[in-house]
Amino acid sequence: MARRITIVLIRNAEPNDVPLLKTMIEEMGSYERLPVTITEQELLADGFGEQPRFQVLLALWNREPAGYALFHDCYSSFQGKGTFLEDLYVCPDFRKKNIATALLAAVANIAIKANSYALVFNVLAWNDKGLGFFKRAGADALTEWTTMNLTGNALHAAAQHG
Repeated sequence: MARRITIVLIRNAEPNDVPLLKTMIEEMGSYERLPVTITEQELLADGFGEQPRFQVLLALWNREPAGYALFHDCYSSFQGKGTFLEDLYVCPDFRKKNIATALLAAVANIAIKANSYALVFNVLAWNDKGLGFFKRAGADALTEWTTMNLTGNALHAAAQHG
């Protein structure tokens, strides 16, 4: 009896992957009930332009796109340089195949090679599966911090008070 060997490949995203990346970002946004307003042109310019603002790893399961991790540098005035994991997403058909673990390991290795003090990320409070995944990986919840955003009109108003 022949056995099928399944291979998970993690690779750097390339400019021609932007449409696929946008589709997966929209899938993640739908799951997280968050609006996705980023365009393919913005992803292309911001991720693959002269001064990339983020990096993306793609996960392929037997050559089929299965997920992605989007991350960027961050900085702590207390601890120095860090790596911020913005997104870790696995397409529904590929879940429970350790793809999220492979993506997390790949980003963690990049963070270590960059001498980051930590891999930092946010998980929605209601996302029990995500919280469980990261807790099993050894992550600590920083309950003494509250993540806040200034967006839209509030951002513009804050800019005018200077």
